[in-house]
Amino acid sequence: MDFSLWPAASRTWPEILEGAEYAERTGWHSVWIADHFMQNGDDLSIPVNEALALLAGLAARTERVRIGSMVLGNTYRHPAVVANWAATVDQLSGGRFVLGVGAGWQVNEHEVYGIDLPPVKELLARFEEACQVFRGLLTEDRFSFDGQYYQLAGAPLEPKPAHLPLLIGASGEKVALRIVARYADEWNHWGLPEVARHKGEVFRSHCEKIGRDPATVRRSTQAMIQVIDPGDTEAEARRDSLIAAGRPTIIGTADYVLDTLAQYPDAGIDELLIPDSFYGSGNQRFDALERLREEVLVKL
Repeated sequence: MDFSLWPAASRTWPEILEGAEYAERTGWHSVWIADHFMQNGDDLSIPVNEALALLAGLAARTERVRIGSMVLGNTYRHPAVVANWAATVDQLSGGRFVLGVGAGWQVNEHEVYGIDLPPVKELLARFEEACQVFRGLLTEDRFSFDGQYYQLAGAPLEPKPAHLPLLIGASGEKVALRIVARYADEWNHWGLPEVARHKGEVFRSHCEKIGRDPATVRRSTQAMIQVIDPGDTEAEARRDSLIAAGRPTIIGTADYVLDTLAQYPDAGIDELLIPDSFYGSGNQRFDALERLREEVLVKL
């Protein structure tokens, strides 16, 4: 199982770049950036850097790690624009970019910016059409498409990447995972090992219906993960707060974290993302990452 870093977009550019450089230096597999313009809450004073700019910067300033979006909301940009942007960023990275996309979901973001967030049925129908646009533009010489929501007439995308993986972030079991089964090279969802195991079974059934081998789709997931000392009341309070908020959380002793993470491969997970949003800043962040890496990740 590969391990990847997910720097918070609320960090400054120097902090995000420093995190990516740390990941390159210490053997992490990928660096991922979320696509949001604001926090999902009432505090609008917290800064959030725009994902496309961050990803282009990281693509140009790194050499080894994969760079990916986790994930671009389809409601924010036309898929043809995204496909052209992704192909260019893939050039900047030397072929290391992963285009991660999702249907879109954050209500307050759509409200304050005046971006339409349609009902779920339409949202997913738009997203499925967008996946067809991504595929067509990235693989065909000229792509035409006459959908309900998107129309293209002999559209070019040049230069094309040799192979740009399409990752879909999704967990809805009836429709979203069907879209994953049909269009994705990679699939991401949040969850603890038992959730990953269950989602994998549902995904397998969708693949069987269309004759696709589920093993051809690379799977990734994430949780809030940290090694702490017993009796660290501040860290334990942070853990309890995350759990109460419904976030998948694996925070405890090194043995506990190791035992829990070791269950992911059997649940079908190929890559585990480590969000750094709650690690603090400066040396505190890197101390937490190094402790996790040295006491847990290198043993898996």
